[in-house]
Amino acid sequence: MSRFTPHHNVYVIKLSDEVWNHSRFRNANPDYQIGKPFVYVGCTGHDPDVRFDKHKAGYRANSYVKRYGERLMPSLFAQFNPMPYDVACLMEVELARRLRARGYGVWQA
Repeated sequence: MSRFTPHHNVYVIKLSDEVWNHSRFRNANPDYQIGKPFVYVGCTGHDPDVRFDKHKAGYRANSYVKRYGERLMPSLFAQFNPMPYDVACLMEVELARRLRARGYGVWQA
């Protein structure tokens, strides 16, 4: 499949509140609003459910997702998928920016 074929996806994973105990996460979210969710934003060439399972199993995993990932939040990303690779990479950054602007605590690698 070509990188221009629309088969890539962005995804958002809810992280447990314990992630806030990490100063690195707190420092990345100076405008966090108390009560808003903590999330991880990523993009993948796989189905988001498969990618979530891989994170939790430790395969190419983000450490925050592996330790604190609870579930996917499809209401925040499903409307964008699928898309070509280049668009998914840009959308990952844009989606993280939008969620931070809404007061979410966001990690985006």
